[in-house]
Amino acid sequence: MKTDELIESLVADEAAAPVRPGAALALSVLAGALIAAVLFFVAIRPRPDIADAAHHIRFLFKFVATASLATTALCLILPLAQPGATLHRAVLAVAPVLLGLACIAELLAVPSAEWGTRLVGTNARFCLTLIPLLSLGPLACFLWLMRWCAPTAPGFAGLAAGLAASGIGATFYAAHCTDDSPLFVTVWYSLATALVATAGFYLGRRYLRW
Repeated sequence: MKTDELIESLVADEAAAPVRPGAALALSVLAGALIAAVLFFVAIRPRPDIADAAHHIRFLFKFVATASLATTALCLILPLAQPGATLHRAVLAVAPVLLGLACIAELLAVPSAEWGTRLVGTNARFCLTLIPLLSLGPLACFLWLMRWCAPTAPGFAGLAAGLAASGIGATFYAAHCTDDSPLFVTVWYSLATALVATAGFYLGRRYLRW
């Protein structure tokens, strides 16, 4: 290749507009949420009494908790995918703090004889199954995005991807689950989230190295 041709090639490469990281993340979120939505509405579907449940604060709080988890974890994905970016890991405390406050309010509001029943609920098995299932699509999208970047901490990057994916999956599942107690949500949603986050951690360590 002649020198002039090489220079023209380099100029053309620099002129080509790269995909912005923020736009790539938005597309990953959209694609992951779409996959989860299709699976949810085809195979799982909302609870039959969702219109009535929407008038109760316990039902609505589930979406506050799951959406806060998804949002705060998403805030870490791009920084973790780029070397040298500033991390604000403290944002991950938002969802646990909200759940803790809700549990305290629940314990103060209901008789102690009901605590165990509300904690165990009736959908624990479905919770541990369906949240990870609904999280698979978002997790795959986030890992794909981060694989094209350069994460310097692949395990933690995968963990953040798993937390964000489980937040999206749990948000959809919350519309199906009939257990609305913060005690149930704190225990069983958290366990399901831990499963997805652990999977994300090990997948990140394996596939996000560079």
